[in-house]
Amino acid sequence: MPDSGTSFGGQWPSLLLVASDNALSLARELIREGRVPEKAATDAAHVPLATVHGVEYLLTWNCTHIVNAEMRTGIERVCRVRGLEPPVLCTPEELMGEPHVQG
Repeated sequence: MPDSGTSFGGQWPSLLLVASDNALSLARELIREGRVPEKAATDAAHVPLATVHGVEYLLTWNCTHIVNAEMRTGIERVCRVRGLEPPVLCTPEELMGEPHVQG
């Protein structure tokens, strides 16, 4: 990780993940297994892309279709059945933890 973003001129680099056959197949399976609703097919694509590319964390504000206890558990199970380790699915707030109050 760059220190303070200075290695990138204060900007984090963009990362483009390629939609492989494995990622698309996993997205279809998540929908077929009912882990992500069909109406949220675009949302379903984020997890497989991150999973097949070995992304460690997937940050999202999508608490309806991805980051909630019921959906998250099912999504992770489908990935692991395929022998894939899913990323940690969380909101930015969950990743950062609670702010520490000094007093």
